[in-house]
Amino acid sequence: MSASAKSPTAPAIVGHDALLASLRRAIRDETLPATVLVHGARGCGKQTIALWMARANLCREPAPPCERCTNCRLAVRLEHADIHWYFPLPRPKGASSPAKMAEALEDARLERLEEHRRARLRPPLEDGVVGIYLATVLGIRSRAHKRPALGEAQWFVIGDAEHLVSQEASPEAANALLKLLEEPPSGSRFVLTSSRPEALLETIRSRALPVHLPPIPTSEVASFLERECGADSEAATLAATLSQGSIGSAMGHLDADGASASVRRESLELLRAALERRRSHYYTRALGLRPGGARGLLGLLAALQLWLRDLAAASVGREERVANIDELAFLRGAAVRLSATPDRLGAAMDRIEEATALATANVNPQLLIGGLLLELEAALHGAARPGGAA
Repeated sequence: MSASAKSPTAPAIVGHDALLASLRRAIRDETLPATVLVHGARGCGKQTIALWMARANLCREPAPPCERCTNCRLAVRLEHADIHWYFPLPRPKGASSPAKMAEALEDARLERLEEHRRARLRPPLEDGVVGIYLATVLGIRSRAHKRPALGEAQWFVIGDAEHLVSQEASPEAANALLKLLEEPPSGSRFVLTSSRPEALLETIRSRALPVHLPPIPTSEVASFLERECGADSEAATLAATLSQGSIGSAMGHLDADGASASVRRESLELLRAALERRRSHYYTRALGLRPGGARGLLGLLAALQLWLRDLAAASVGREERVANIDELAFLRGAAVRLSATPDRLGAAMDRIEEATALATANVNPQLLIGGLLLELEAALHGAARPGGAA
């Protein structure tokens, strides 16, 4: 993924050789549908593969993408006129009209593309208050109805497409995209990527060929981190295990002071508070949140869910399944003190699933976290669900 500014190289794709071969055949034989949905875990390379598909289609060499022809070189530099990459962005401030909103979003997208050119090897950004807005989709629709600039096809890559239906973006954005996918213009192809495809409109999913990216073996992730990131063996192994088979997520765990490490620490503190019934911590944490932007909690909820899964593994003696291997002693002790049973841990996991669904809707984050911690306490200790909790 790293390269010099003069001669950028294509991002490395690890662990998906069979899938790439299948996609290459479909592109060569012109059997790939006009709309594809690439889905898998966060940071597993979905957008990298989507952009690879575009290069493979536009390259005219015998074994595309060759990474050497003009089309490939332009695509690798993110400068190809027929490859359009979109992703969720924060809502621009001060955009007082639809035209100014569209202009501000496009400026922000171009700035983000420039960041990608400078740093190809980077972990995924943490969840925040972002969306794919109606103004963006209308721009995509307008561009899709124009002829390709350099060849016979143009590609639209829409990353993290589940943000089409977030509370921070107008639901009209998903509907506008749906109309485009129902009758895609000739010469326009679409690749949507998503870590949560169930959050997309069913009508959008039904119009796309699903392509699932499975987890990569931990050993391959660790080798990549040592080879490409210069990580030592111990750090690479821990990061790879925490990532659950995702190179992008593993990179985030290499930085002890980074966002992924911070989220991991905070989620552990929340679990400790629920185990110890420290209700003052519940309220302090909840009141420290903003009253809006619940989607920014999705990463925290996912990390908390992983801790619970590890607690379940430790409680039944399946320690080889524990991801947070550096906290195995804590997990063992917590399982013993709690006398953890599968039904209690299953109920706790259900509470986090419910909270995750609420976080994607228009909820108050303070009520969400406060209520969730009360619910987790009750589930873990075998008590009745608290009345009136979120």
